[in-house]
Amino acid sequence: MQQRTLNSRLIMAIFATGLMSFAGVVVETAMNITFPVLMRQFHINTGTVQWLTTGYLLIVATFVPISSFLKRRFKTRNLFLTANLLFMSGLIVDSLAPSFSLLLLGRLIQGVATGIALPLMFNIILEQAPLDKIGLLMGIGTLVTAVAPALGPTYGGLIVSNLQWRDIFMFLIPLLLISLVMGLFTIRQVSETSTAHFDILSWVLIAATFVSLILGLSNMSHVTTNPWPVIIGLLIGLIALIAFAWRSNKIDHPLINLHVFNQPVFSWHLLAFFLLQITALGLSFLLPNFLQLVNGKSALVAGLVVLPGAALGALFAPLGGTILDHFGPARPILVGATCQFVAVFAMALLTDHLSAGMILSWYLLYMFGTGLAFGNIMTTGLKSLSDQQQSDGNAVYNTVQQFAGAVGTATVSAVVALTQSGATHTFTFRTQLGTQRGFAVLAGLLLINLFVLAYGLRLNYKQNND
Repeated sequence: MQQRTLNSRLIMAIFATGLMSFAGVVVETAMNITFPVLMRQFHINTGTVQWLTTGYLLIVATFVPISSFLKRRFKTRNLFLTANLLFMSGLIVDSLAPSFSLLLLGRLIQGVATGIALPLMFNIILEQAPLDKIGLLMGIGTLVTAVAPALGPTYGGLIVSNLQWRDIFMFLIPLLLISLVMGLFTIRQVSETSTAHFDILSWVLIAATFVSLILGLSNMSHVTTNPWPVIIGLLIGLIALIAFAWRSNKIDHPLINLHVFNQPVFSWHLLAFFLLQITALGLSFLLPNFLQLVNGKSALVAGLVVLPGAALGALFAPLGGTILDHFGPARPILVGATCQFVAVFAMALLTDHLSAGMILSWYLLYMFGTGLAFGNIMTTGLKSLSDQQQSDGNAVYNTVQQFAGAVGTATVSAVVALTQSGATHTFTFRTQLGTQRGFAVLAGLLLINLFVLAYGLRLNYKQNND
């Protein structure tokens, strides 16, 4: 095994894969800011337009689970090249799309690329970084998935207010080109590839799980008039998930080694990670639309309101990782998770009087907590696994992250759409009430998350001190 050293080549490789992943994540929430514009241009409603995010996340969540197989079967540089070229193709399709269906197609192509790209960055860190720097580098790596969703509305708002929404895609192409050149010169192969077995049926079952569950959640806005799509979607999803778990434990070469769940520290931190990602993408949907549809702000202002929070999260993510490297996970994770809960609970409590300035302040607190907790939860969970299980654990985390994002977007959009469909009061009032209910749901999940983390960290402490 090659010696783990933190040199300029490793840093540039992480940056190259991170830049590609950043483009994939930032465009998720950049599109949220354009939803009112797209709804008018393509004559679609809230439930339809949210598929630009939900559909994208579903594709990502379908491809991330096979990242462990791809890592064993193909060279890292070839995977990087494939993802980069696919992403640029999707961006070009979206920048030229004359209809909503083609716009969605471009987003799905980008989803395939991001599904391949996201695990690459974390696999490089876990496989090549010095052990005493993993917390720091994972903190920097999770900037992509923790801060990029917050930067998206600002980026989208700047574009929509000054140019056309199509330029959101065009301006990302230079980033992909920089990433491409940098990655081809710095990404190296440190582990041998092998002719790994690919179980197609397991992959189909994973896809069926995610698609069915999200379809069920996405139809929640019609649950009072037609509950069957919700019931059937959730039922099929659960059956497919059980079938996938059963098959994975029966075959010799499972798509994902589910034995990682035998490690309680991993499982409890994964659950916390899932809950946090639901709130992150849920807020990324709620805040831009509330600022525009309720407070009457422009897309640019809506984006700028969340920018300070994104910057603070970017500052504290690597700092949180450094705190973990020196003092352990409990302090940064519990402080961060508490700040997140307080911020979202306050927004739920004060929705009737929630000005742009108040949103900015509470979102600062939320992103401060995100910077401290988010990456450290993933790092702590993965550290509980053996070296042989790292790529499987990474695949599970990235899969759950994207699925949670889809759940968060679908759930809060359904809550808002269901409230908007009421016959009483104005549309603005109904949107405000729906947003308040969305905040309440997210605050409840964050409260549950505090108890999950307290138990998971206790198990981690016992494991490391026995």
